[in-house]
Amino acid sequence: MTDSARLKGNVLGTAGVALMVIAAAAPLSVLAGVAPLALSIGGIGTPVVYLVAGAVLGLFAVGFIAMVPFVRSTGGFYGFIAAAFGRRAGVGAAIVAVVSYNALQIGLYGLLGAQASLMFRNLFGWDVPWILPVLATIAVVWFLGFRGINTGARVLALVLAAETAILALLAAAILFRGGANGIGLESFSPEAIFAPGMAVILTVAFAAFLGFESTALYREEARNPNRTIPRATVVAIAFLALFYSFITWSIVQGFGAAEVQAIAGEELEGLFFGAMEIYLGPWASAAMSILIVISIFASQLAIHNANNRYCYSLAKDAILPPLFGKVHPTFRTPYVAGLLQSALALVIVLSFAAADADPFLQLMLWINSPGLVGISSLQALTAIGAVVFFAKRRSSDSRPAVIICSAIAALCLIATTTTLILTLATFTNADFGTNAVFVAITPLSFLLGFLFLGRPKRAAAVLPDQPGTEPRETSASDASPSDVSRNGASQPKP
Repeated sequence: MTDSARLKGNVLGTAGVALMVIAAAAPLSVLAGVAPLALSIGGIGTPVVYLVAGAVLGLFAVGFIAMVPFVRSTGGFYGFIAAAFGRRAGVGAAIVAVVSYNALQIGLYGLLGAQASLMFRNLFGWDVPWILPVLATIAVVWFLGFRGINTGARVLALVLAAETAILALLAAAILFRGGANGIGLESFSPEAIFAPGMAVILTVAFAAFLGFESTALYREEARNPNRTIPRATVVAIAFLALFYSFITWSIVQGFGAAEVQAIAGEELEGLFFGAMEIYLGPWASAAMSILIVISIFASQLAIHNANNRYCYSLAKDAILPPLFGKVHPTFRTPYVAGLLQSALALVIVLSFAAADADPFLQLMLWINSPGLVGISSLQALTAIGAVVFFAKRRSSDSRPAVIICSAIAALCLIATTTTLILTLATFTNADFGTNAVFVAITPLSFLLGFLFLGRPKRAAAVLPDQPGTEPRETSASDASPSDVSRNGASQPKP
């Protein structure tokens, strides 16, 4: 592959890659929009579930990071899964990933539309239809993605700094004023940790980290990717786990351990706004309403970039048509993939608007649900893949600690995915048939890739028939998702 056909390299360091995935998680939106629900169900022990989720994903990251030097791919999950289970499984995972990331990104437009309409109404008294800010956002996201990953990284850095700052300021004000009834550690007591409802909200906690694994998608644009990708993965997981837990604990202090669960149940949408009013004043509540919209925009941009790079990688590996792999000659971005992804988003959001659907309850929750199931399933499969991959290595490179950590993570992620599927109606408010369709999208997408797109005639040029075998007809610069030799090192044939 010539340089003109490749993405712009050597532009992202550890901080840049970490910013991409942290911004995709949208910390402010997660905390203001989802943490109150978790508090209303799990009670004051909610800060612990974010630490537990972070610990499990940390174990997952042990295997994920250990495989990074062996999987020379910009294809994220599917490169890792192909290395462990072979071409067909890798392509099946790739289709699940593309469908899931598109569902997450497009569904978030519903949340952005709902929050933007609320912001305009509360701050300016304007009754703005939700579709208008969504259309504007689709255009801006496409443009920034088109201009280049370094441009997007600078925008995301500013947004993430702003949303982190206002939440940190709120926490500081609560602690400085001693909270509602003094500062305590009741959230970390056994009674709080094992309270009814804590198991249910673990699913919510894991969902708050979605996107951290997309660090591997930026391999081609990262400086020294074998060091940058692992470091960025660890930074993203650690930051999100500690930040979510600390801010949620601060909210418990702000309303009082004895009262916060009941208040959260009554004020699901206004809990954080109320805390801002009490401890910082009306200006902070107004600022947060603006920053929530900007936070969702940042998440949109980060997931849009991840979507584009998945499609680029699939085209490079001859799974999608070459059109998806076209790189802009000036900005060195996968501009065709970005344009097609934005067009798909435009068609779907316009369809929901024409049907007079609710942007949050239907566009966001319904479209996001298949994405949540898909990404959660891929995390579990990747953890299992790490176990399989290193179990097949020579004894000198089998890495027992990696196998143990990955096995524990796999069990936890399987349990989380199962819980998500069984409790999906809690989030969608849809009937059994509709939820069954949402869940079925993941296995059907996998089968599409496994049975059809992963056939040897389509992908034999770049993906090996069996896991652990050498790829065919590749160069060192074009190493494929399964560019893994029997010795665990990339050794393409001459």
